[in-house]
Parts: sequence; C-alpha cells; structure tokens
Amino acid sequence: MSALGKVVRSGVGRRRVQTLVIGLATMMAVAASVLGGSLLVVSGAPFDAAFAKQHGAHLSVQFDAGKVSAGQLSKSKNAEGVSSAAGPFRTATVTPRSDGAVPGWPMTVVGRGDPGRDVDEVALLDGRWATRSGEIVLSANSSLIPTMGMKIAFPGLSGGPALTVVGVARSVTQTADAWVLPSQMPALTVPGGGGHQMLYRFTDAGTAAQITAGGKAVTASLPPGTAVGEQSWLTVKKTAERDTALYVPFLMAFGALGLVMSVLIVGNVVASAVGTGTRRIGILKAVGFTPAQVVRAYVGQALIPAAAGTALGVLAGHLLAVPVLAETEEVYGTSSLGVAPWVDLTVIAGVLGLVAATAWASAWRAGRLRTVDALAVGRTASAGHGRWAARLAGRLPLPQPLALGLVRPFARPARALAMGTAILFGTVAVTFTVGMGASLGQVMKAKAHDAADVVVPAPLPDFGPQGPGPGPEKQAKADPAAVAAAVEAAAGTGKYYSAATVRATVSGLTGTIDVIAFTGDASWGGYTMVSGRWIDRPGEAVVPTPFLTATGTRIGDTVTLHGLAEPVTVRLVGEVLDPRNDGMQVFTDASTLTAAHPDLTETSHHIAITPGTGTAEYVDALNKDLAPQGATARVGGLDAGGDMVVTLNALSAILTLMLVAVAALGVLNGVLLDTRERVREIGVHKALGMTPRQTVAMVLTSVVVTGLVAGALGVPLGVALHGWVLPAMGDSVGLRLPGSVIAVYHGAELLPLTLGGLLIATLGALLPAGWAARARTATALRTE
Repeated sequence: MSALGKVVRSGVGRRRVQTLVIGLATMMAVAASVLGGSLLVVSGAPFDAAFAKQHGAHLSVQFDAGKVSAGQLSKSKNAEGVSSAAGPFRTATVTPRSDGAVPGWPMTVVGRGDPGRDVDEVALLDGRWATRSGEIVLSANSSLIPTMGMKIAFPGLSGGPALTVVGVARSVTQTADAWVLPSQMPALTVPGGGGHQMLYRFTDAGTAAQITAGGKAVTASLPPGTAVGEQSWLTVKKTAERDTALYVPFLMAFGALGLVMSVLIVGNVVASAVGTGTRRIGILKAVGFTPAQVVRAYVGQALIPAAAGTALGVLAGHLLAVPVLAETEEVYGTSSLGVAPWVDLTVIAGVLGLVAATAWASAWRAGRLRTVDALAVGRTASAGHGRWAARLAGRLPLPQPLALGLVRPFARPARALAMGTAILFGTVAVTFTVGMGASLGQVMKAKAHDAADVVVPAPLPDFGPQGPGPGPEKQAKADPAAVAAAVEAAAGTGKYYSAATVRATVSGLTGTIDVIAFTGDASWGGYTMVSGRWIDRPGEAVVPTPFLTATGTRIGDTVTLHGLAEPVTVRLVGEVLDPRNDGMQVFTDASTLTAAHPDLTETSHHIAITPGTGTAEYVDALNKDLAPQGATARVGGLDAGGDMVVTLNALSAILTLMLVAVAALGVLNGVLLDTRERVREIGVHKALGMTPRQTVAMVLTSVVVTGLVAGALGVPLGVALHGWVLPAMGDSVGLRLPGSVIAVYHGAELLPLTLGGLLIATLGALLPAGWAARARTATALRTE
C-alpha cells in the first residue's frame, strides 16, 4: 500500500464517528434519490411503450349520430394538424347480463371490423377478433370478468341479442369496453340512439393546449353541438401513472434534504479534520507530501465512507421500490419493473461527485498551509471568540456549569452553525412528516365520508356469474324505504340520509362511473368541498376533480348520464374531494334519477345520533328493528384504510428517522470534537470541584441554544415544505386539495415540534457528555 493510502486508511479508522455520519447521510440521500428517480422514470414507461407500439389515439371524440353523418365525420380526417385518423365507428351504451347473473353495469360497445393498425391498434391478449355477428371481444378493463366462451345477453334490447366472448383485448387509450363487428351494431342500438366514435392522431400532441387546438380543428367544419364527449390521451396517461407519480414530489423533497445535509456534513467533517489536524498536516508535508497529496488524502477519507453509504443507499432504494412498483407491473403487458440502471449510475456519479467536490473545497486549506506554520500552530484554537458571551453569561443567575455550556456556541461559531444546520434539517423532516400524516388522514377521511355515528351498509350488488350448486337465484335485498322508516322511528336518531349507488356512462369516456344519489341532506356526511357548493335541488350534481379533468368540464357546465332507463342531464355546481374510483363519480339528489332509475336498491343509511345517546345501545336497538329486513347497522363510518397511505406513511417515517439519525450524529460529531479540544479545560474544572453530573449538564447545555434556534427555524420551513409538496402530490393524481387538507398544523402542535430541535441536539450530545463525565481528572490534565 502506498504512503497516501496508509494516510487515508488511518484517517478513516481514527475518525469512526465522522465516518459513520458521512456514510449514513450519503445512504439516506442516495436511497431517496434512487427511489424518486426510478418512480419518475417507471411511472410513464409502461404507458409510453404501449402507446407507441399500439399507435394510441391522441384524442377520441364521441359524436351524436342524430346530428352528424358518417360522411361528414370522414371529412374531419383532413383537418389541419391531423396526421392520421380512424373511424367513424358506431357506438352504443348497453347493459349486459353474463351467464347466470343479473343485469350488470353499463358498457360502451364499438363496432370495428378489425383491431386496427395506424390509430389505436387494439392488442389481443387472448382469443381472436370477432369475425361474424354473435361474437364479442371484451376489454381487459371491462367490468365483466372476461372469460372465453362466456355468453353475454342484453335483455334491455329488442330481441334480446346474445353474444359469445371470443377474445380479450386492450386499447391503450381505453376507447371501448367491448368490440363487435359493424354488422352487429344495429341489434345493439335502440332506435334513435347510439353515436359515432372518431379517433385522431395529431402532428403535435404533447400538451393539453395542443390537444384542445386539435379538437377544435376537427370539429370546426361540423355542425355545432355534434361532439358530445371527448377523451385526451394525456388524461389516460395521467391516470395510468397515478399510483407511482404520487410518490415523486415527496421523495424529491426528502432526496433534496438528504443531498443538502450530505454536502453540509461532509464539508463540516473535512473542515473539522483539517482544523484539528493542523500539526499532522505539517508533519505530512515535512516528510515529503505535496499539497495536492494532502488534499487528496482528506478527499479520500470522505469518499470511502461516502462510497459505502452510496452502495447501501442503492440497495435500500431498490428494496423500498418493491412495494411501490408492485401494482404497476403487468398493467400494460410489461414484464417485471425495476430500477433503471442509468438511474443508479446517475445518482452514484452525482452523489460521489458532490461529496468529492465538497471535500476538496474544505480540504483546500490544508494544501495551502505552510509546513512551518502548521507545525507551530498545531491544534491551538483561537482564544478570542465568545469572550463577550462569556462575560454576559457570568452575569446570569445560573449555575456555573450551565453558564459555561451556554457560551460554547459563540466560542466555535462555525461548528455551532454546522450542528445547527443538521438539526434544522432534522426538524424540517419531522415537521413535514407530521403534517403529511395529518393531511393524508384528512384525505382518507374525505374518501371514507365517516362523519356518521352509525351506518347501515348497502347490500352487496348481485353482479357476476353465480357459483354452481343449489341455492336461491337471487338473495332478497332489504327494502330501503322500510330501513329508512326503522331508522326514523328509532329512539336517539338525529340527522340521517341515505345514499344509493348506480352505474352510468358519460359520452366520450370509456367504462362506467358511480352515480351516488342521496335522499336527505348529506352535506354533513364528511364530503369535503374544493370549490362551488353542495347540491340543494334536483338536477344538480357535484363531482371530484378527476371527473372535471376527464370530461373537460367545469363548474356550471352540464353533463348527460347514459346507461340508465333514459338519459339524465345534470348541472355541475360543486367540486368535491373524493379519490375513490379514480374520481369518476357523480353525486346528486335521488329525485334526479326518479324517472331513469326508480328502483334504487343498493342503498346505505348514515345516521348521526342525538347527544347523550349511547352508540352501542343505539346500534343494538336498531338492529332488532332491522332484523326482519335482513339489514344490519354498525358503529362508525366506512373504512378509511388504504395500502398507498400505509406505504407513504411508512416511507416518510423511515426517511425521517434516517434524517433525524444523521442530524443527531452530526451533533455528536461536533460535540465530540469540542469535548476533545477542551479536555484539558474540563480537567481543570474537575480539579476545582465540578462533579460528573455537572460535567454532563455543561456539555448538554452547550447545544441548547443551537437546538432551540434550529428548531424555531426548522418548523416554519417544514410547514412551508409541506405546503409545497402536498399540492404537488395532489396534482400528480389529478386532485385539487382544499385548505382543510393543507392547513393541518395547529398552535398546540408547533411548540412540541420546535422543541424537537432541542431533543435532536440533546440526543446527539449524550454520548460525548458521558465520555467527558467519565474522563479522569489526572488524565485530562496531562492531555495536550
């Protein structure tokens, strides 16, 4: 081993605490960066690959067949900006009945003679394409469970046509729930109903503005009002990336905190090593080391633990990515997803380069020191710092050990600043994590709508194939009116409302949406408004943000619901926070659906009991009244759990603990250096009568001012970080978050969070304080 290598190895072995601090800080930064970068890449990769392979449609438009002809639509293919187009295809919204099941949910069927090629090539996953009437190809995303050979009937249509499933396919831009031959469409279309579908690809379609411009261009030559719905590929892409994109803003925040802390800690450790090893530097130069070799020695001492931390960070990033990427696999027929190698290489090169540059800048002073000056100065510290603070502390009515501890940050301001910065970032991370947990709790509360004290859940829908064996054809369901009468008559009932769920479709969107129809005032039921107002009359509706985005509507517009006994038009009066069913929901009054769906059987009842009424006693009494109806009441609202929330909270807790540990180790490093420099001074104090307990108090007090100041600054910065990251996370999943979700910090919580900086400082100073208390007086006095 070369002489330079021996110096580097000796330095790493001698500074075990500093080595651990650098390694842990680097590991945390790398883990968060690898995970965040991987999710950023992976979130869009499966969709982008499938979209390119299948020549996905940039825009699919649904037209009213009664207002525009197929010939007129064919001319739109020549509109400015259109590179290719497919259609027009006849469409119909039908309600299927699969083998042995009651009628299911509405679905959009499109007539196509083949899977296509240039625009929206439908990928066959199983079976074949329909080749004659009586055959149907189901989408893999259909509400029906696709089974080859399954019979699907349409009892609501004239003649009751029945089709056989011959294939399972997927459209990357979700243009239909099922496909049949064009010759089959007349049997699936009610007189005067149905529509046309056109699929377009544009020369420029990378932004929402370009898609909007393309949509205007293709409809410019058509009669006004003919387009009744449209769907952009950007909306589908955002939905596909939703699960992984949610994590990116919060991981970017933790990665940035980790990187900045790594730079600060590496710079502080190397600068401290240079400052405390001046005599050693002089000796190295005296024996022939050049200035460049001295600098490289200190850079190497930082790079070795940083390299080890980087390796562990890459491993941790891969392990943390497993639960996050698990649900993304096979969504578009892709193989197992993993961290892209170039992400690893970029993070490794970036972090190690940053460490090397920081260490080099801090060690540059060592290379410029003159040999004679280094040998003469040695480890002597500047004696002029902090004298004014010492004089001021001497006048305070405090015990002498506490006064001595309070002045230490002013004696070593640079070191105190480095420790304070580490504590600051630890406090920022803790504050952010506490706020994020509270905000996610608010989102889950809005998702569950659990404001009710007692709930009578809706019966499970009769949907899907029935299992073999004897049994009733259909289980009897509770009569909603009878349940409501029992609730109203029960002693202790306060406010209550019922909610019935049906499925419908909206022109331009593939798949079904949930329509929740309320009887009674549901405004108190935990529905968090983002904008607008709650419904107060029939014909009005509120919807989540993703619905507005997918349909291109806004508050004040009208939408028409299909797939019911007759179309229902509602006016949008409010935007509600509700991430269920990807935000594809419409909330309205039950009377709005009276004509289109008079038999609302899948109904839940939500009850707020009167003050002074025992919840358990109320539920027991109500269940006795509900027993003849076959319904059961239970305590509390709907389940508010979610795997994504658990994963987010777990990730944030792990990364926060790592940041706090790094901050505490940064304090430990600074206090340890300080106590080693002051070992003779501590020996003098002990010789004059200072007890071990007073020594511990003196060392711990030396970080009190630093911890309090860092905590006081870290809390507002953590609140500000939370205010930036949470809206970005909401935007990544297409949700606008109301103020109640963002403003989750309260005065009673901020004070403990501020004291968290003091706690981190104290934890970091405990070990050096114990070491100073145990040091023997004679040994300390002999130390130079």
